[in-house]
Amino acid sequence: MKNLFGRSWLIAVYTFLYIPIVTLVVYSFNASPLVTVWSEFTFKWYAALAHDTELTGGLVLSLKVALMSGLMSVFFGTFTAFALVRYRKFRGRTFLASMANAPLVMPDVIVGLSLLLMLVTVQRWFGFPERGIFTILLGHALTGTAYAAVVVMSRLREFDTRMEEAAMDLGCKPWQVFTLVTLPLIAPALISAFLLTFTLSFDDVVLAAFLSGPGSTTLPLVIFSRARLGLNPSINAIATAIITVVSIAVIASSIYQARAERRRQREMAEAYAQAN
Repeated sequence: MKNLFGRSWLIAVYTFLYIPIVTLVVYSFNASPLVTVWSEFTFKWYAALAHDTELTGGLVLSLKVALMSGLMSVFFGTFTAFALVRYRKFRGRTFLASMANAPLVMPDVIVGLSLLLMLVTVQRWFGFPERGIFTILLGHALTGTAYAAVVVMSRLREFDTRMEEAAMDLGCKPWQVFTLVTLPLIAPALISAFLLTFTLSFDDVVLAAFLSGPGSTTLPLVIFSRARLGLNPSINAIATAIITVVSIAVIASSIYQARAERRRQREMAEAYAQAN
C-alpha cells in the first residue's frame, strides 16, 4: 500500500510539473495564431523565428549574459567556498558567510532596486556605467555567486584532503595540487554550479527589468512584455527550442557526473588496495 501511494503521488507530482511544458511544446506546432486553439500541424512558427529580430536578439543577449555570469559566479563562488570550508578561523569569516548567503534569501526585487540605486549614484558621480548588458551581468553574477558557493561548499565538505596531502608528499607544489588533484575532483560540482547559475541568469526577469537599458532587452523581458498584449505562437516555438537544448544539456551533465563519480570511486579503491 505504501509503495502504491508513493508511486501515485510521484506520478501526480510529475504530471503537475510537466503537463504545462508538454502542452507548450504541442502548441508550438499549431497553425492557429491563437495559442490555445488547435487547428492543424505546422512548422511555420519555427520559420517565423528567423524574421523575428526582437526574439532572436533577446535570445542572443540572454545567452551572452548567462554564459558570462555563469563563469563569473563559478569563479568567485569557488574561492568563496574554499575560504569558508578550508579556513575555519579568520577575521571577517562570519561577515563573509552572511554576505555570501544573503542573496539566497533576499527577494530579487530588493536586490534589483538596491543595485539600481547604487548604479544610478555611481553613474551620476563618474558617468559610468550606463545601464545595459554590463549592469545586468553585474546583478546576475552577484546572485549567482551565492548559489555557486553553496554547490561547491557541499562538495568540499566531503572532500578527502588526504589526496592533496599525498600529492604534496610526492613533491607537488600548491598550484599543482590544485590543478592536478583538487580541480578534477571538484569538477562535477563546478559543472553543476555553472548549469544552475546559467539557468538562473537566463530566465531572470526581475533583476533584468531593473538593470536593463535601451537596446539591452533579454528574452524573458521580451516574453513578459508580449504576454501583457497577447502571446504570439512564436513564443511557443522558441520556448520549445530552449527546452530541447536544456534537456540535452542536463542529460549530458548527469551522464558525465555519474561516470566521473564511478571513476573516482574506482581510482580510490585501486589506490587503497595498492596501499594495503
